[in-house]
Amino acid sequence: MSDVAVRFCGIELAHPIVNASGTFDAIAARRAFGDELLCRFPFSAFVSKTVTVAPRQGNPPPRLWELPAGLMNSIGLPNKGLEGYLEHDLPELARLPVPLIVNVMGFTHAEVAQLVRAFSDRPEVSALELNVSCPNVETGTLIGSDPAEVTALLDVVRPLTDKPMIVKLTPNATDVPAVARAAQDAGADAVSLINTLRGMALAPGTGRPWLGGGTGGVSGPAVRAIALAQTHAVCCEVGIPVVAMGGVQTGRDAAELLAVGATLVAVGTESFRDPLAGARIACELDALTIPALH
Repeated sequence: MSDVAVRFCGIELAHPIVNASGTFDAIAARRAFGDELLCRFPFSAFVSKTVTVAPRQGNPPPRLWELPAGLMNSIGLPNKGLEGYLEHDLPELARLPVPLIVNVMGFTHAEVAQLVRAFSDRPEVSALELNVSCPNVETGTLIGSDPAEVTALLDVVRPLTDKPMIVKLTPNATDVPAVARAAQDAGADAVSLINTLRGMALAPGTGRPWLGGGTGGVSGPAVRAIALAQTHAVCCEVGIPVVAMGGVQTGRDAAELLAVGATLVAVGTESFRDPLAGARIACELDALTIPALH
């Protein structure tokens, strides 16, 4: 894979394919596949599921709904919380053969600051990804939908660490490129997109929402064209690296996102169908040449 090696925010990666946060449980995969997972790890870096300050149980079931061209989930970010993550998950993930990127989310600036401080001095962590697709309880505004909110958050947390900081954008903003530009101007080292799109499914014969959380996030091939358009728009607006994702199933899908300016491509829903999708897509990508549009 030497032909597709890439440098991202100062981190050397064997190829441009990583996982989307929350779509590949490396700890569970290690239990299932043993040390073979370490020898055949499908991604060039591992992005953890979201860590919050307090433990979260997540949304009530049902949590998944299959779509004709994708998946809708209402997982609700279940995790052990910061203390549990540091005690239980981080030692396991530190054994992976690739750099670790930790995704964090808080409902206030103070919570995000606490998370950033906690990981700032951890040598196991190569970079941080800020999930801003949540409401700020202090203002009621979805943080990632408002350039001013993103700027205010980064003004607080950017000085707290020297580690690369990626801002994961929401696709549900009026002007996604403007939010990306605000993140760049406030000190973000990279941005990632797209997150899932909000959707709903009704239980057959009842007219009531099927998912326990009422609505869920739509992902998979159905959102690929949206991901391509938003990635292109953001890459035209910013000069920092972009991690692109949304419906990637093949090397050609990844190549198209790279062609419009992305530096890395993340695989999400496809890993549920094929646990080694990341490695397969990286190999397919290596065999392709698509002229850059950016």
